[in-house]
Amino acid sequence: MPPAADVVVIGGGVAGLAIARALQAQGCSVIVFEARDRVGGRLRSVSVGEAGIDLGATWFWANEPRVVRLIDELGLETHPQYLEGDALYQVPGGVHRIAGNPVDVPAGRLKAGMQGLAEALAGSLSEGSLLLEQAVERVRDGGDMLCVEGPFGSIEARHVVIALPPVLAIRMLEFQPALPESIRTVAETVPVWMGAVTKVVVRYEHAFWRDIGLAGSAMSQIGPMREVHDMSGPDGSPAALFGFVPPLAPGAPTVTRDMVRGQLGDLFGPDAPEPTEVFICDWRLEEFTTPPEADALQAYETYGHPVFQVAAMGGRLHWASTETARECPGHIEGALSAGARATAAILLDHGHQADPNS
Repeated sequence: MPPAADVVVIGGGVAGLAIARALQAQGCSVIVFEARDRVGGRLRSVSVGEAGIDLGATWFWANEPRVVRLIDELGLETHPQYLEGDALYQVPGGVHRIAGNPVDVPAGRLKAGMQGLAEALAGSLSEGSLLLEQAVERVRDGGDMLCVEGPFGSIEARHVVIALPPVLAIRMLEFQPALPESIRTVAETVPVWMGAVTKVVVRYEHAFWRDIGLAGSAMSQIGPMREVHDMSGPDGSPAALFGFVPPLAPGAPTVTRDMVRGQLGDLFGPDAPEPTEVFICDWRLEEFTTPPEADALQAYETYGHPVFQVAAMGGRLHWASTETARECPGHIEGALSAGARATAAILLDHGHQADPNS
């Protein structure tokens, strides 16, 4: 690791990686620190052959220009969300079949899984600029430079980008001097997008619901999954359904496989086949996504708050998670939007003009 860089990015999710890619293309030296042993953050996929199953973010939409353009630039293979067939609606009195599919809307997916977007970005970075399993502990004002410190030692940078959910950054990082109270007060209340949700993915030998004219979509008043959607790969392989499980209360136990199987049996009937695999990803348990007790945060109106639009620490500390975006907060598009804002500010300081819409 070099003793200094133009920019240090904390967080190897899609925002942090896109920032590093854009800055390196303009000749800036960049180091990205990622605490996990993988890139992607909330883009997490499990490979099944050549396809991927998403345990995190899944969709992108045609009206999101940044993510659409980035996927095209990186040459990633996409396919549309499956929409054909009827939906199901589960209420205490039973399950109703709804003609058509009012649950889903046209959306795009990556064949290899959405983590493939982060991996492709990581692969575009210069050698040695991405450091995995390196958790930053401190950002210190060192005068002309900011010092980023952790078990790896210390590195100086002219700019530092916090590509983490604000509440996670506040809980995990020490700032010297402390950030202004106006920033801390807001950051401590910002919910982690989907950080309190458990995502369940269930694999089958084949997409049996399609055989009986169902889209694989359902809404439920009972749960534990409140929504169910088709997550099959291109042409229905691998066959899978996924659902979102919100917590009954902060700190409530994670849903079990038996509970998932039971609900799917109620939805699709006794003739539905047994799943071959059940994946349960409780994002509350991901320490580098959701800090303890953050599942109680509900102030979604803080997304894109003005305090995150201006760099702190003398204009050198930038916020770039999807929660800080004014456009599409919570989406991958929001992460890229926040990243574009930080990138433009840094390039301006380096004497470059950047398009904040890029």
